[in-house]
Amino acid sequence: MADAANDIRADLEKQIADLKKEMSKISKSLASRASDAMDDAEEMFEDGKGRAGQAVARVRDQASAAVGAMRENPGTTATVLSTVGLLGLAAGMLLSGVLSGDRRR
Repeated sequence: MADAANDIRADLEKQIADLKKEMSKISKSLASRASDAMDDAEEMFEDGKGRAGQAVARVRDQASAAVGAMRENPGTTATVLSTVGLLGLAAGMLLSGVLSGDRRR
């Protein structure tokens, strides 16, 4: 009986040692994958940062050109902005009438 208990104990200790080795392998594999994922994320961040900087520069250039055109043509600018404002007001009133008409029904 003692021999059977010793055999079971030895077998369990071997299984535990094997499980510890497997857990160590899995842990190393996960650490490697996490490191690779972090490197990929850093690369994507740097790429996105560069693209965002280029986009900001383009928008800044276009805004500067638009402001320059407005300063050169104040009468046209006022006309365009007034027209856009009046169209917005008309659209708002039209939508308001449509929406309030649905409530009455």
